[in-house]
Amino acid sequence: MKQSLYLGHEQRLHMTPQLQQAIKLLQLSTLDLQMEIQNVLDSNFMLEVADDDQDPGANKEKDRKEQEAKEAEVTEAAGITVKDEMPDELPTDSNWDDVYDGSTSYSQPSSEDYQDQWEGTSNKTESLHDHLTWQMELTPFSETDRAIAIALIDSIDDDGYLNIPIEEIHQGLLPDTVSADETENVELDEVEAVLHRIQQFDPLGVGARNLQECLSVQLQHLPADTPYLRQTQELVKNHLDTLGNRDFNRIMRNMRISEEQLTQIILLIQTLNPRPGEDVSPSTTEYVVPDVYVVKHNGIWTVSLNPDTMPKIRINQQYAGMIRRSDTSDDSNSMRNHLQEARWFLKSLQSRNETLLKVARCIVERQRGFLDYGDEAMRPLVLRDIAETVEMHESTISRVTTQKYMHTPNGIFEFKYFFSSHVNTTEGGVCSATAIRAIIKKLIAAENTQKPLSDSKISDLLMKQGIKVARRTVTKYREAMMISSSNERKRLI
Repeated sequence: MKQSLYLGHEQRLHMTPQLQQAIKLLQLSTLDLQMEIQNVLDSNFMLEVADDDQDPGANKEKDRKEQEAKEAEVTEAAGITVKDEMPDELPTDSNWDDVYDGSTSYSQPSSEDYQDQWEGTSNKTESLHDHLTWQMELTPFSETDRAIAIALIDSIDDDGYLNIPIEEIHQGLLPDTVSADETENVELDEVEAVLHRIQQFDPLGVGARNLQECLSVQLQHLPADTPYLRQTQELVKNHLDTLGNRDFNRIMRNMRISEEQLTQIILLIQTLNPRPGEDVSPSTTEYVVPDVYVVKHNGIWTVSLNPDTMPKIRINQQYAGMIRRSDTSDDSNSMRNHLQEARWFLKSLQSRNETLLKVARCIVERQRGFLDYGDEAMRPLVLRDIAETVEMHESTISRVTTQKYMHTPNGIFEFKYFFSSHVNTTEGGVCSATAIRAIIKKLIAAENTQKPLSDSKISDLLMKQGIKVARRTVTKYREAMMISSSNERKRLI
């Protein structure tokens, strides 16, 4: 084969750095965007945080004078004379405090400072492990029992259950934890005895190996005159699995009790805590910052960007002016490159905000029924519908709707929440899957707890409303909403 050279034309998609940056900013969440802006501010000296005031120095001087005037009013109202200047000589019969108090200016902490203080305090919560260790240190244990208690506490999960078999804990008591002579004498019964002592710690039932043991420990600490205490202990010990299967007739037949007595026993069991560790284990608070606000003004739904999430940055005019007076040196070229990158970044931010607002307005226009009447009025919507309306690609819409949140009168929802598939109706129309889930949830909430609705019955009720949904589809929607089956939803009360 002969080798040769030839010229040709072809079209190829080329991802410029500007386009890559715009796509990256478009898919970032609010918190990630703030971090990205901070990183750019640290790396590009051409960008600065934009102040709302034009003359910061004059405003600072004005704020200082206003603060001094307020302090003068306070001291005058309190009858205190403050002398700012020190005399050359002090009177003979005077004290230092009479002339100069030596105090510094004090400013009242703002509400944000108080908020940060309380948020910092609330985050310092005690874990279940620390809570149990603190109680162990107050309990008179021997050295061997203390080592056993430490091993047991380390094996308790956040729900308060012992998730490792006690036999493995006994085998894990090595000579580096307990002295060699004492390790040989540690029996399984001693580990069991230490576990029983830990189960008496707060919260009651902690360290239990299963639900039956957890409830039994809590029942043991109830007063002896508690109604139906003995029957409840018997049910927890022998018929707890039957109670979980909602086979109430079998329980009444085996325990020879009436339906009213069984109702009282179940009420007593419901006062117990099946997860005692949750009362102590710290929970991390997660904050969601909405990207857009949706409000109804004069009967029209309006969409606006959250001003707290909009970046307030600008180009430093002082550095930009230095470029025009500079020559063609390397420093000048570097400053020009930084200026160009800063302009690209600001343009990408503006494009992100415009795209986000355009998509949000399109979603609100399609889902006005949801905003007016709730989930049952949700319309079917897919990414292609929004992409065709705003004349963008589906991948762009997918990036915009990921980890972006909308604040509405009904709550805060992710953009993805408004997209759902459709189900055909008997009249030839379509119904949103979100609306169907809301109807199923409403039917289950209004059902008779003694005779709950089965999935087949729910499917028939939906068919009467003109919605064709198979039984297996109802089951899928019910499980997605974390709703138990009809057998598990059965109640006596």
